Amino acid sequence: MKYLSSDEALQCVKKGDNIFVHTAAAAPQQLVKSLTSRHSELSEITIYHLHTEGVAPYVNPEYKDTFKTKAFFVGKNVRHALETGEADYIPVFLSEIPHFFNRGIIELDVALVNVSPPDKHGYCSLGVSVDASRAAVLNAKTVVAQMNPNMPRTHGDGIIHSSHIDIAVEVDDPLPEAPPMELSEAELSIGKNCASLIKDGATMQMGIGNIPDAVLASLKNHKNLGVHTEMFSDGLIDLLEAGVVNNSEKKIHPNRTVASFLFGSRRLYDYVDDNPNVAMLDCAYVNDTAVIRRNPNVVAINSAIEVDLTGQVCADSIGTRQYSGVGGQMDFIRGASLSPGGKPIIALPSSTRRGQSRIVPFLKQGAGVVTTRAHVHYVVTEYGVADLYSKSLRERAKALIEISHPDSREELEKAAYERFNTL
Repeated sequence: MKYLSSDEALQCVKKGDNIFVHTAAAAPQQLVKSLTSRHSELSEITIYHLHTEGVAPYVNPEYKDTFKTKAFFVGKNVRHALETGEADYIPVFLSEIPHFFNRGIIELDVALVNVSPPDKHGYCSLGVSVDASRAAVLNAKTVVAQMNPNMPRTHGDGIIHSSHIDIAVEVDDPLPEAPPMELSEAELSIGKNCASLIKDGATMQMGIGNIPDAVLASLKNHKNLGVHTEMFSDGLIDLLEAGVVNNSEKKIHPNRTVASFLFGSRRLYDYVDDNPNVAMLDCAYVNDTAVIRRNPNVVAINSAIEVDLTGQVCADSIGTRQYSGVGGQMDFIRGASLSPGGKPIIALPSSTRRGQSRIVPFLKQGAGVVTTRAHVHYVVTEYGVADLYSKSLRERAKALIEISHPDSREELEKAAYERFNTL
């Protein structure tokens, strides 16, 4: 392992290289900036990544002749670039992304990562993002790592020996943070409605954002909950510290919280630092339905952009505009449905901030179906719970209309009647 400056380190990148950028809060900002500073010397560079926080200058229009981004999940920093052609999107389940690298379907020349400094044994940690980044590190021809004391040292699959790192760059960069937001009345109601479906001893999967936080805030009187999730944020910490989440009834990794990546405030990063009760594992394993289903009473809580009257779920696009990605929603929806006593839940506000119904007669033209209507069990809004499992198309429409915003129900009833001739 050689220690170089960021600019010196990126001299390893050559024309035509495929480059992986570490995920979410672990995105190595100095390496990314040094890479794009070489744009005039490079060409035909393809950049692969999931959601990343911070800057993504490689999608700037002035670099379009040098860099082409192919995102497995679209974050705010690259959305506009998809519309203008500087970036593209690869639809894929989160569980399958590591297979692209492990099986040589996508051959990586360089992996740019952000790790904790080596411990006394020479081991570093991928910290807050193991996900598909572990597979990228194991398969890239060259690994360039920021050695960052602000990166938590997490336990699990993200531990890598410094001998696997080719070039190291010492930095002292704070990680991007997402502090918890104030919850609205509608979000709190959604949280309570979801919590009513969760039994003591259940194993939970949830994401980041106000709705997952609202669910967690409604679980303070539950007991012996477990967590096996692709990611979590600050909302879980209070339940862990109070013993509400103790993972005691899990069959897979009992007594440990399992995740694949994390994003939140410094409080979260400090909580997971050197915490042996948190296992950060490869997403090919965490999101494997065969693994998920082995825990009893798995409750998977995922959100959506819109749901049509038959139960089709669009969660990654607004019409033809790519907004996020497939991610792990289907992995956990299916895993929960196969778990004994499991409950897959789609939770969303009944309407947008502009007052448009999120429960719709038809998905927008060009919208992606992330979760099919055959996979959906429960849909939850602030107005209640719609149990769609085993229900016919007409029964589904009726149940979904009942939890839609009252101002939208007449229009939805009319659309349902025109479609089914009765309701």
